Amino acid sequence: MKTIYLIAFLLLYIPLRAQQLELMVLGTAQDGGYPQAGCKKACCNEAWNNTENKRWVSCIAIINRSANKAWLFDITPDFKEQWQLLQQKTNDSINLAGVFLTHAHMGHYAGLMHLGREAMGSKSVPVYVLPRMQYYLENNGPWSQLVQLRNIQLIPMTADSTKELMNDLKVIALTVPHRDEFSETAAFIIHAGVKRILYLPDIDKWEKWKTDASALVNNLDMAFVDATFWSASELPGRNMEEVPHPLVTESMRVFNTASSKIYFIHLNHTNPLLHKNSPEQIMISNNGFRVAEQGQIIQLK
Repeated sequence: MKTIYLIAFLLLYIPLRAQQLELMVLGTAQDGGYPQAGCKKACCNEAWNNTENKRWVSCIAIINRSANKAWLFDITPDFKEQWQLLQQKTNDSINLAGVFLTHAHMGHYAGLMHLGREAMGSKSVPVYVLPRMQYYLENNGPWSQLVQLRNIQLIPMTADSTKELMNDLKVIALTVPHRDEFSETAAFIIHAGVKRILYLPDIDKWEKWKTDASALVNNLDMAFVDATFWSASELPGRNMEEVPHPLVTESMRVFNTASSKIYFIHLNHTNPLLHKNSPEQIMISNNGFRVAEQGQIIQLK
C-alpha cells in the first residue's frame, strides 16, 4: 500500500516540478544599450550620472529551476553582466542550456564572444539558428572559431519549425521582415508550461509582415515586441527609412485589443519610455500596455 501511495505522489509531484518555469528579462535597450556610446544629450544624462538607470541590451531568459537550466533569447554585448544577474537571482545554480539567435545585428549575437577561449571557454553550448545565420557564423571570424573549437554547437532551425527542449518547453521559429544584411531575422514563440510567449525585438513596419500580428498576439499569453522608437523625430539628421522600426504609437494601434499582453522592449536611447513616470510611460500604462523591466521575473505556470 505504501508503494501505491508513493507512486501516486510521484505522478503528482513530478509534473509540478517540470512546470517550475520562469521568464526573466535581462535587458530592454536597443543594440547600443542605454546610455549609448558618445551620447551627451539629455536623454542619456540620467544614466551617465546614475548607473542605476543603465539598461542592458534586449534579452530574455527562460529558466527551469528544477532542471537547473536557462535558455537565452539573444546573447548581447552585455552578456557578462546579464549572466551574473541571472546567477544571482538563482543562487548560482543555473547552467546555460542554449541560446536562440534572432539575427546578426550587433546587439543580438555579439555576446557569443564571451563563450570563447578568451573568456568562459564554454563546451558545445547549443546555439539555435536559421540557415543564413548559421552560414554567417560558420564562415566569418571570430565566430567561426567558436564553431571550430566547439565552444558552441550550431543547431539548425527553419521558419515555422519547432525545437523540443524539455517535456514542457518548446520553441517555434518565425521569420520577420527586417534589415537582413548578414542573416534573416527570426522571432520566437515559446511554449513554456501552459504559457505561450512571443519574443520579437526587431521588425520593420508591421504591415510588411505577412502574418497578422494582432491575431497572433491575441492567441498568446504575452508578447515582447519591438519598441525601438517612440516618434519619427528621435534621430535628427538620420534617414528613418534606414531603420524602419514600427513606432510605439503605431504598435499601440496594432495591438489595441491585446494591450494587456504587450511588453515593449528594445528601446533606443532616445525613447522616452526609458524614463520612469514620463508622460509617455503614463500614456501607455493608461492604455494597458507595459514596458519590460530589466530584472523582472515572470512565473510561467
